[in-house]
Amino acid sequence: MMQAEAMEQDKTMAFQISTHAFGDGASIPLKYTCGGADVSPALSWSEPPDGTRSLVLILEDPDAPGGSWYHWLLWNIPGHAGGIWEHVAQTGELSGGMVQGRNSFGKMGYKGPCPPHGQTHRYFFHLYALDRMLTLPAGATQMELEQAMFGHVKAEAEWKGLFGR
Repeated sequence: MMQAEAMEQDKTMAFQISTHAFGDGASIPLKYTCGGADVSPALSWSEPPDGTRSLVLILEDPDAPGGSWYHWLLWNIPGHAGGIWEHVAQTGELSGGMVQGRNSFGKMGYKGPCPPHGQTHRYFFHLYALDRMLTLPAGATQMELEQAMFGHVKAEAEWKGLFGR
């Protein structure tokens, strides 16, 4: 039993998200921000833990003046998917059963980094492996999404970018 638990822990620790658009902890290119085309970057990830049914992606700015600001909520990404394409449409429902929520701007889908002038913020792409699909409707909020995820997260991966203007 201990060996199986160790193997599962190793696999969970190996779960990683990345992008070719910028390095982990590096500056986010203008293209993916409010100062550029404001499109979502392509992301890829390693195989999630066994038993993963779906993935959730949340883009968070914890440095916003009023507390965490959510730029992207995307769920029901198939557990077998190895990534997401660049410039995801800003609609509630996407191909393959994927669903997007309402970001902190009140818009559907991705809205890129846009800190106040003179500030640099950190942006975290959080990827969660879940043991189930979620039944949330398109346009759900960050709080509704996190409540639906509660008790179903098998693993988390994270990629950080910086942006200032």
